[in-house]
Amino acid sequence: MSGLVVAMDGPSGSGKSSVSRGVARALGLRYLDTGAMYRAMTWWMLQQGVDLADPAAIAARSGEPSIVSGTDPEGPTIQVDGVDVGGPIREAEVTGAVSAVAAVPEVRARLVALQRELAGAGDIVVEGRDIGSVVCPDAAVKVYLTASAEARARRRSAELTGSTVEAQQADMARRDTLDSTRKTDPLSMADGAVELDTTALNLEEVIAEVLRLVKERT
Repeated sequence: MSGLVVAMDGPSGSGKSSVSRGVARALGLRYLDTGAMYRAMTWWMLQQGVDLADPAAIAARSGEPSIVSGTDPEGPTIQVDGVDVGGPIREAEVTGAVSAVAAVPEVRARLVALQRELAGAGDIVVEGRDIGSVVCPDAAVKVYLTASAEARARRRSAELTGSTVEAQQADMARRDTLDSTRKTDPLSMADGAVELDTTALNLEEVIAEVLRLVKERT
């Protein structure tokens, strides 16, 4: 598997994180959650009191924080200026603001550069929304995970205390629209990617299908 890059894209709730980590464990590869990097940037902006309704203000400070991603699929980590933010970046305030921050071209340029640096050596599963199209366009294996809106909302609601399926479905629809219509690196299925609908599949079945695809492509 030396040098292998598996690019895993798809909308929120499609199963990217769980599937990517499972595939990385099965193949002995590293794992990178690029969404966590955008969340980390968003968390830092909120801590600094940056006006997230002002793209120019976000752009002006996007080069300041140090963002470091751990790539162990058994326990991926994310740090901002030496602080572990794995918990805070999953809170509602960050979730509600991350699409606005991720849409800023200067933010994307900086984080894509970091992602390419981490992925450059290969032996890694990289998940996000623009991996196969922008970050790793030459990846040997490109997968685009999808699922019905209801299934995605149900999965995400189960992960969050006090959340309802209806609330998650509305929030995901909002984020999908923002992510797929932004001018810079919109969410889309990359050329050469295999679309995999996970609605009726359990986690083990999806991982097995991706592993089959890896074997086929490599």
